[in-house]
Amino acid sequence: MLTRKQQELLLFIHERMKESGVPPSFDEMKDALDLASKSGIHRLITALEERGFIRRLPNRARALEVIKLPEAYSPSLKPPVTRGFSPSVIEGSLGKPQPQPAPKAAANDDAGSSVNVPVMGRIAAGVPISAIQNNTHEIAVPMTMLGSGEHYALEVKGDSMIEAGILDGDTVIIRNGSTASPGDIVVALVDDEEATLKRFRRKGASIALEAANPAYETRIFGPDRVKIQGKLVGLIRRYH
Repeated sequence: MLTRKQQELLLFIHERMKESGVPPSFDEMKDALDLASKSGIHRLITALEERGFIRRLPNRARALEVIKLPEAYSPSLKPPVTRGFSPSVIEGSLGKPQPQPAPKAAANDDAGSSVNVPVMGRIAAGVPISAIQNNTHEIAVPMTMLGSGEHYALEVKGDSMIEAGILDGDTVIIRNGSTASPGDIVVALVDDEEATLKRFRRKGASIALEAANPAYETRIFGPDRVKIQGKLVGLIRRYH
């Protein structure tokens, strides 16, 4: 039998790997379980490994494999949630995300050619602002734009990404996830407070958030200051 913390950690690892295919970092696990230090995570992982629920893969950093889940596991058992902005939220405050339901087919579209995606508020394409609000409304998005995974939409405020074709007032479609490759345009959460839309780069051990407008400087942060909240997959623009 697992303790409550062991079960919370196991489900958190399981859900994160389903979402992104990559195990969470020890810092993310620590924050999710609200522990004071990473030593507690090491003890929980060792206990889960000894009980046959996970396996550490050799010669790979952060490499964990979930072998099995508790026999009593059911969808009603929720993994812990991380603090800060979580784009899968539809209702509720920033620190307490709710699970996002599957996208609904738009009522006026034939043959399910589009789905309704929640618009989560505004995102800064310029100087970062506290941008993310609760779900305000939904927008119909062609299914061909989405692909697999969970998605959400954000209204763009600012002009720092104009050379990437992203203008003030556009609506960007984001695939939820916590990883990115250099060159991806991402929603980045800085210091758990400010959300911004920028191109993701690496500068040695640091992370660079790069604008697509020469009027804005590239901002460099330590890796522990930036969390990826999703990648750009599409854009919708209305002409009035």
